[in-house]
Amino acid sequence: MHLRAEAILLSVRGHGEHGAVARALTEQDGLQPGYVRGGRSRALRPVLQPANLILGEWRSRTEEQLAGLTVELIHSRAPLFGEPLPAIALQWATALTASTLPEAQPYPRLYAALDGVLAAIEAAPAARGWATAMVRYELLLLAELGFGLDLERCAATGSMQDLGYVSPKSGIAVSRAGASGYEDRLLRLPEFLTEGGAAEWSDILDGLRLTGHFLERDLLIGRGADLLSTRVRLVDRLKRAVA
Repeated sequence: MHLRAEAILLSVRGHGEHGAVARALTEQDGLQPGYVRGGRSRALRPVLQPANLILGEWRSRTEEQLAGLTVELIHSRAPLFGEPLPAIALQWATALTASTLPEAQPYPRLYAALDGVLAAIEAAPAARGWATAMVRYELLLLAELGFGLDLERCAATGSMQDLGYVSPKSGIAVSRAGASGYEDRLLRLPEFLTEGGAAEWSDILDGLRLTGHFLERDLLIGRGADLLSTRVRLVDRLKRAVA
């Protein structure tokens, strides 16, 4: 196995005394893990930072063997980890992707969307510039992994108009007329997800509540409390930022 490609670094963990195992997302070859010799060294620590764009070269004798990985830094987002809100956003987006995608399966739409989210965080660290992109990325991740929501028509009436809610059980949209009397049992569907355009903070938080429900139910079961706590911290920081 020999692969050379640009990739978004998603996660890094120490392995042995000096090495590290890194997981990175490539556009055409999906999620690729690899062992980086000397990955815990002073020289490589700034390179092996989640959210960085790298040029990776993976080599192994067999498909089953963990590949050896050498990395070159293309673009660093390390400075953003000095700012609390961008840092937790980068941490969440990369950890979510690393934890849920199967290895070696191409997800070019997810690669492009994740690159867009990370670029938006870098360009506008204030959350209003990237929070809607984060919601859309979470929706796309659900869809790409087979848990997409149906936000096209009402589950109760079949109408494609005035959709305002989503069933927490079926993941299908519900119109305001169809939701009458049952609003407290449904998740609110913010308009920016169906109509586009700008979003108020209340809409952004509703969007995160919507995606969070289905991420926790369908993708993050058994993934560990640390991952979920990262998202809780992100939402809490967003709430404090707009309070």
